[in-house]
Amino acid sequence: VDIFRPAQDVPPIVEQAVQLREKYGVLSVVWMQLGIVNEEAAKRAADEGLTVVMDKCMMVESKRLEKEKTRKHL
Repeated sequence: VDIFRPAQDVPPIVEQAVQLREKYGVLSVVWMQLGIVNEEAAKRAADEGLTVVMDKCMMVESKRLEKEKTRKHL
């Protein structure tokens, strides 16, 4: 679940993610985009076995990982 909402809106989204994981078993990550931090919701998600990423931009992280991958192959 990729969250682009204010931090105060995160807990109910995490609750929905937990319910989806319980129902379908396929959900594995809750990602709070850059500037979004909610420790309580992160703990709830982690306690349910979800991987939690907070305060990170997917595009920035993807570019960083690509650079690292390229450096390893040089």
